[in-house]
Amino acid sequence: MGFNHIPVLLQETVAQLNIKPDGIYVDGTLGGGGHAYEVLSRLSDKGRFVGMDQDADAIQAASVHLREFEDRMTIIRSNYADMPAQLRTLGIEKADGILLDLGVSSFQLDTPQRGFSYRDEDAPLDMRMDDRQQLTAKDIVNEYSEKELFRIIRDFGEDKFAKNIAKHIVNTRREKEILTAGELCAVIRGAIPMKVQKTGGHPAKRTFQAIRIELNRELEVLKDSLDGMIDLLNDGGRICVITFHSLEDRIVKTIFKKNENPCICPPDFPVCTCGRVSKGSMLKKPIVPSEEELNNNKRSKSAKLRVFERKEH
Repeated sequence: MGFNHIPVLLQETVAQLNIKPDGIYVDGTLGGGGHAYEVLSRLSDKGRFVGMDQDADAIQAASVHLREFEDRMTIIRSNYADMPAQLRTLGIEKADGILLDLGVSSFQLDTPQRGFSYRDEDAPLDMRMDDRQQLTAKDIVNEYSEKELFRIIRDFGEDKFAKNIAKHIVNTRREKEILTAGELCAVIRGAIPMKVQKTGGHPAKRTFQAIRIELNRELEVLKDSLDGMIDLLNDGGRICVITFHSLEDRIVKTIFKKNENPCICPPDFPVCTCGRVSKGSMLKKPIVPSEEELNNNKRSKSAKLRVFERKEH
């Protein structure tokens, strides 16, 4: 199967990056190269593009899709958490734009052996974005304690039946290991009241999300990386982050706000004494998909684009 992925908020993101033809741009979640293609097509032969992804399939697909621009691009297999170090090895100190598209790709969801989807019953419980990693979703499901399972399903899946789901998983695996998506879905169905299942969408959606986030440390990596990315930007440079659920969006919004207004002085102080200086400003409201995009790509439904512009004082 090819790495097919319809880029979400494509034109809006490219417009917000405010691309300079001779600038330096970094895509920390390259995927199949959909956003990257639009960025690269706007760069001159003096411009430079760095694409990063931890997924080997994405690296391979993007390398083919973007090959016409090979004179101005570098593709690296790495987590975006390593962006500052990776750029330094290329002799790049600052960038004019950074992009993160945090969604799971259509390829990952639609490739059964990757184990991301709850719809492929025979799929193994894998969910690794980087297959060099040893830990898999199967390990989490079968080895985490009931307390740990409850925590991740509650916090990362925001599922009100988290306690019961965790209990059912632990009870089931005492008899037999849970190995496939179908087996895990059956356990989850047994933990959620039927009347809720009839109206609340697929009962396993939130649990699968929670396990994926835990396995790939998605929120932790995002939280630990954004400040450093803002520091990588040139004056006037922008970082654009596309999120797909409220947990990610909350982190991006909070960190962008903190960088816009980092002062920790009490409100009644007449002047700032903490010495913390604003690094720029964020777009006040997130950009969401148009009606047309929602009709053409159902996976864009929950997408939000947040933008921060670096301003040096």
